[in-house]
Amino acid sequence: MEPAELKLGEQAVQEDAMPITQRLFRCWLLSLCWWWAPLTIPAQAEDLGNLSANPYAFESTANPYGAGSPFAPNGVNNPFSPYGSPFSNQSATNPFATDAPRLYDQQGNYRGKLSANPYDPDSTSNPFGRYGSPFSPDSLNNPYGAGSPYRFDSPTNPYGQGWRIEGR
Repeated sequence: MEPAELKLGEQAVQEDAMPITQRLFRCWLLSLCWWWAPLTIPAQAEDLGNLSANPYAFESTANPYGAGSPFAPNGVNNPFSPYGSPFSNQSATNPFATDAPRLYDQQGNYRGKLSANPYDPDSTSNPFGRYGSPFSPDSLNNPYGAGSPYRFDSPTNPYGQGWRIEGR
C-alpha cells in the first residue's frame, strides 16, 4: 500500500467524521420538528352530518337513528354536545353563539352558519342577513331560492341530501 492511498483514505474518514456536538444538535433539531409538526398543521373541520329534511338518509339531521340522533356525541340535536348545547359557543341552538357550525352545499359553497343567533351576519336566523333573509336567493328561509323544497340540493327537500354541516 502506498502512503498516498492511505492519506486519501484517512481524509475520507476524517471528512465523514462529525463532532458529537453536531450530531446531538441534529438529533435535537429533528426531534423538535417531530414534536412541533402536529401543532403547525391546521385542524380539520368536524363533519356533523347534513342539514336535510330527509328522514331516511343516514347523514341527515332529520334521521333520529343517524346524524340526527339526540344521543350522537357531536350531534346538533344532542342538548349535551358542544354543537347542540344551549350554552356552548359552538352550538347551533345558543342564541348568543359566535362560533356556530358552518353550512356548505354539495358543491362546497359556503351557505352561512347554522345558528340561532339573530345578530350574527352569517346566521341562518338573521332575518336581515344574506343567509337568513326570506328574500335573499342564498337563504335557507327563501322558499323560492336556496330553501325551495323542489331544489335537488335544498335542505328542505324531503328526498334530497341537503347541506353539509361542519364544526370546528
